[in-house]
This record gives sequence, structure tokens and C-alpha cells, in this order.
Amino acid sequence: MPATAPRFAASVIRLLLVTTALLATLLAGAAPASAHAALTGSDPKDGAVVDTAPKEVSLTFSEQIALGDDSIRVLEPSGKRADTGDVRDLTAGGVVRYGVDLHAGLPDGTYTVAWQAVSADSHPISGAFTFSIGAPSKTTVEVPEQAAGGGLVGALYDIARYTAYAGFILLAGGAAFVLACWQRGAGERPLQRLVVTGWITLTVSTLVMLLLRTPYTGSGKLADAFDLSGLKAVLETKTGASLVSRLLLLGAAALFVAVLFGAYAKREDLKEKKDLTFGLALGGGVMAAGIAATWALAEHASTGLQPGIAMPVDVLHLLAVATWLGGLAALLVALYRTPGLERAAVRNFSRVAFVSVVVLAATGIYQSWRQVGSWSALTGTSYGQLLLVKVGLVVVLVGVAWISRRWTARLAEDAVADAKAEDGTEAAEEEEAEAEERVTVPEDPARSAQLSRQKAAVATARVKRVRDADPVRTGLRRSVLAEAGVAVVLLAVTTVLTSTEPGRTQEKEVGRAETSPSAPAEPIEVRIPFDTGGEDGRGTARVQLDPARSGANSLHVWLERPNGRPLDAPEVTVAFTEKKKAIGPLPAAPDRVATGHWSAAGVQIPMPGTWELEVMVRTSDIDQVTVTKNVKIG
Repeated sequence: MPATAPRFAASVIRLLLVTTALLATLLAGAAPASAHAALTGSDPKDGAVVDTAPKEVSLTFSEQIALGDDSIRVLEPSGKRADTGDVRDLTAGGVVRYGVDLHAGLPDGTYTVAWQAVSADSHPISGAFTFSIGAPSKTTVEVPEQAAGGGLVGALYDIARYTAYAGFILLAGGAAFVLACWQRGAGERPLQRLVVTGWITLTVSTLVMLLLRTPYTGSGKLADAFDLSGLKAVLETKTGASLVSRLLLLGAAALFVAVLFGAYAKREDLKEKKDLTFGLALGGGVMAAGIAATWALAEHASTGLQPGIAMPVDVLHLLAVATWLGGLAALLVALYRTPGLERAAVRNFSRVAFVSVVVLAATGIYQSWRQVGSWSALTGTSYGQLLLVKVGLVVVLVGVAWISRRWTARLAEDAVADAKAEDGTEAAEEEEAEAEERVTVPEDPARSAQLSRQKAAVATARVKRVRDADPVRTGLRRSVLAEAGVAVVLLAVTTVLTSTEPGRTQEKEVGRAETSPSAPAEPIEVRIPFDTGGEDGRGTARVQLDPARSGANSLHVWLERPNGRPLDAPEVTVAFTEKKKAIGPLPAAPDRVATGHWSAAGVQIPMPGTWELEVMVRTSDIDQVTVTKNVKIG
């Protein structure tokens, strides 16, 4: 086995050990933080019943969001708009709050509040809740079941996001392979087509995302992609500005590609070509970093914890991915489509790929800590689980790359012997060519063209035969093909990660609080007096929660008159709120099982702590009351 292979294996082992140590250190000391926006409160609250109509409805969010016209809609029970449509920013003292004024003279009944916004990391969020004026009533309002960013438009937008990443990888990585690994490849048609395909793919995907942005964050209707007023609004947003900036940079990238495969490919003077290589590498690097920055400025890196550090790190991460995977695609094309690929080019890419993996590991560790934050979030959230899949794919990719590096080392060992054989082959070919020149060729143009095609076919067959007879090159092609296959799956997982709520936020919503030492270790039962104000409206609500711990619980509610006899009621609802952690209210709708008795199974309490138990009792169409009591749940 060549000496290069064990040295590379030892380097990989050391890298993995350092990576593990750093990841453990970072995750162990992580503190909670928010990255996706979420609704944290409202006034009136969800399910609340108020005596008189409020003047406004306000919503509180976990972080800054972008709202447009009709982002908050308040609908009467009949479906008629109850708000003025003028959304006001009420943010003050670090609390992100938005409100909308209501019309005067609103009738009693249940009102629906539907809202939709765009969080600071460019992802659409939406939701709805209800409150009642006077007393609950039936409502004809139907809230769309489809979440913001879903449906056909969401699928098309996700496809465009994936192809945009793929296009950037082919464009930046393919050009980097030519300049850093195989400069003679600038004149090879297959490599030219690869890089140009990357440019076209990225440009078209960016245009599609720009057009779909309006329905993606708004109505969800594909026809709204051609709404000029909506497009104008998109251009005023951070995401719209990033997409337009990317298109402008792609215009400059087109000039770069033209020079790379035009003047540079034809340049023969070594000194001039060296100077042009430096200029293209510098200009291309700046353009690639600028294009990568359009993602960093508009998505996860631009919000949450340490954005000033996260955005440059994200740019480096994207550049490392493009250099590695794009160069891998270029190498694969060269191995299959350009028989003249030099062994030095393969060795050069092996070194470039190793540096890319090191940068990828370092930046990936920081990103993982920033977006996940703790070991529990790494395994207990969808983002963390996707990240583990991504890490596993990277490990597989590194393993296959190690095999490719072994083939590269064997390719280098055979270089001297192959060079001698090639010299003999070239001499024989020259003699054959001279002999052919001495043969009298008929002046018939058709016959001359036929002979030329035959000679070209024979030459192509000879090259293919020599190439396929080389077991080392064949093994390298297969291992690189396997790398490319894993890379495609890895890119798909990465794309899904960009639209998934980070683990920090997911864990914050269902995180674990400290278990209270005074929390009961057995079912709890509380008695709460109530008075709806109507006839036969006084009594006591007896609530039992079993086993009164985090997780699934059974809930029982009994209504009793002052004399102890059961009291029936048309409606009873229960909700739990953990105010300290800003969780809830979590509704529970028990079913009537007997006179004065309601029950519900599987009531989920996400964490232990002190919860506010809220019981709503309605004894007639107009008589109802909501009573509360704090309970400790272990």
C-alpha cells in the first residue's frame, strides 16, 4: 500500500477527533436562543371571552418579522372583515408586537384572527386563533389548512432552492477545478458545458424564486407569481434584494466564464497565462463569495445568535462545499469525457478537496452549535436529526474520498511507466501518420471526408480502449462516481435543513424545565368555584389530572352545584399555560361522559413546572365564565 494512504488516514482520524472534541465543548456550554419567529402572545388571548369589543387586536412575536397589507385579518362570525386593514408596528422595549385597529360597534360572537408574516430568516409563518365578544357563537369563517409556504407553490420554490444550490456548486466548483487543478481543461468542451450548465441553472432558479416569492409568502396561488405589485413589494424585502444582487453578480460571472473558456483557454504564453490565472482566480473568488453571501444575508445566518460571525462563516462553508462537490463533478466529467486528463490534475484536486473538507468541518461545527445548541436538541428535534443524517453522509463521503485518494496515489506510482509507454505509442503513431501521408489520397471530396471520419472513429476507439484498459483509472472513475452519488443526496438534505426550524427554537418550545421538588408524585385534584351570572350558574369545578406529570395525562372535570349535586352545562373547555416559559395556552376539549362529568385522554403536558389551569364553563347561550388556578405538575 502506498505511504500516502496511511498518512491521509491518520490525518482524517486526527481531524475527526478534533471535530468531536470541539463539538462536545461547544454544545456542552450552549445557551438557549431563538432563530425562527414564533407567535408568543396576543391580546385578546386565544379562546378568550371579553365583555366589550376591544379597540385593537395585537400579536407578539419572538423576533422581528416582516408584515404587509392584510397580514393580520380579523373576521366577524359572518366572515366580514372586522379590522381596518392598517397594520401598526407596536414594538417597544425589545418586545416585537404588531396590531390592527377594529371597527366600532362590532356585534357579539366568536371572531377569527388569521395572520401571516415572514420571519427574519426569510421563511413564511402563519397561524390563526379565535376570541369571543360577549359569548362564543358559531362562525362561518374557514381558516386555510395549508400552512404558509406549502402546496404547489411551496414545492416549486423548494425545487428552485435545491437547483440554485446545485447550480452554484457546478459553477463555482467547476471553475475552481479548472483554475486550481487542471488549467488545460479550460479548452475541454465537457468541462465548459458543465460550468455553463451551472451558470444557467443558478440564473433560472434565482429568477423562479424571485417570481414565486409573492405567492410563497402570501396567497399560495401560482398565478400571483406574475403580479407586478407583489414583485415590487418583494424587491423591497431583504430576500428580494438578495435575489436581485445574485442576478447582478451572475451577470459579472457570465463575463468571467467567457474569459475563462475564451481568451484564457487559447493563451499559450506561460507567463501571460500565469498572470491571467491569478487575475481570474482573484476575480472569480470575489464573485463566488458575493454569490454565496446572498444566501447568508437572507437566511439562517443573518438572524439569531452572533449574525456578525455567522454570515462570514456561512460564506466560507458554501465556498468549501462548492469547491469540493463542484470539483468532484468536474473530475467525474473529466474522467469519463476527456481521455487526456492529466494525473497531476487528479493529485491537485485531491489536495484541494482535503483543504475543503477541513474548512467544511470547522465551519460546520460552528453552524451546528449555533443552530442546535445542545445535545438534547441534536437528537430530539427534526433539525437535529436531519443534521445527524447530514453528518453521516459527510462521513460516508469522506470514506469514499479516502478510497479515491488511494487510487490517486496508485495513479501517481504508475505515472513514470505510463509516460515511457506513451512515448513509444506516440512514436508509433507518428510513423503511422507519416506512412498515411505518403499514401496517395484521391481528390474526390466525398471520399476524403469518408476517410477522415474513419480515421477519427479509429482514433476515438483507440483512446477509449487504452482508457478502459487502465484498471487504476477505472477504479478512480467508479469511486468518484460513488462520491458524486452521495453528494447529490447530501445536497438534498442540506436544502431541507435551510427550510427547517432550527433545533434551538424547537427545543425552546418543548424544552425541559427543572423539576420542582415540591411537585406532587400522584394525581392532583383541585376545586375551583365559578359563577356564570345566570340562573343556576353557580357551582364548583372539580378537576383531576392523572398522573400529573409531563407527557400524556387523563383529565376529568366534574361540575357540582352548591348542594353537591351534579350540574350539567352545554360546554366545558380546559387549557394549560406555563407563563414563565411562554408556553400555551394548550387547549384540552373534554367530552361529556355523564351528567356533570367530562373526560379527556392523552392530554399532553410538555414539561414539569407551575401551570395555570384555565376552565371555561358555559351554562347558557349568554352565560359563561372562565376561572383559573395554578397547579404544580411534576
